[in-house]
Amino acid sequence: MLTLLGVAVLVVGFVVRIHPLLVVAAAAIATSLSAGMSPIEGISALGKAFNDNRYVSLVWLILPVIGLLERAGLQERARALVSRVRGATTGRLLLVYFVVRQVSAALGLTSLGGHAQMVRPLIAPMAEGAAENRYGPLPDRTRWLIRASAAAADNVALFFGEDIFLAIASILLIKGFLEQNGIFVEPLQVSIWAIPTAILALLIHGTRLLLLDRRLRRELARVAHDSRVSDVDTGEGRG
Repeated sequence: MLTLLGVAVLVVGFVVRIHPLLVVAAAAIATSLSAGMSPIEGISALGKAFNDNRYVSLVWLILPVIGLLERAGLQERARALVSRVRGATTGRLLLVYFVVRQVSAALGLTSLGGHAQMVRPLIAPMAEGAAENRYGPLPDRTRWLIRASAAAADNVALFFGEDIFLAIASILLIKGFLEQNGIFVEPLQVSIWAIPTAILALLIHGTRLLLLDRRLRRELARVAHDSRVSDVDTGEGRG
């Protein structure tokens, strides 16, 4: 059980809001030490895993491209595109993305979405644009709420969708962990039993996204009312 010490380090680090890279590195070192590895062996294992992860090298290619596209007005184009759709709302748009992200992850296409290449440059600006079309300029608090909701939609959809795909690292991790505890299952069994969980995730988080529209309508109506009251008070004071 001591090898689970790294999980506790992760939880405490994120609660205290320490830099994520420091938290992950500390959790890896804590796990390696609790597993009986020397500090050198633990750091070597962490470096090997980092080097073997091909997605890391892909990130260095994606980020400059995304940066150039944003500089050329990608986010503005995304806002203009969603403004042409009359029935588009923030919750509906994020729900559509959630479904697409979950289905593509279930098919093994986990790299089609993501925060850097999809949420920040496209989904979040489109969700903000949908809200601006209905309510006008958004306060910073509402803007951050929409961005957080877009990021959450990507996280939840990927997390519960990728386990349906048979040849995914998470399935192999679950299989290996169960075998270490004397429980032998086939990857196909784990994949099939991930389907009900993914459906529940879609229903629960989809409901939350639809309720987001109601929350935005209520909060922005209150902001508009407070603004009108403030203008009236200011006018009476001048009079």
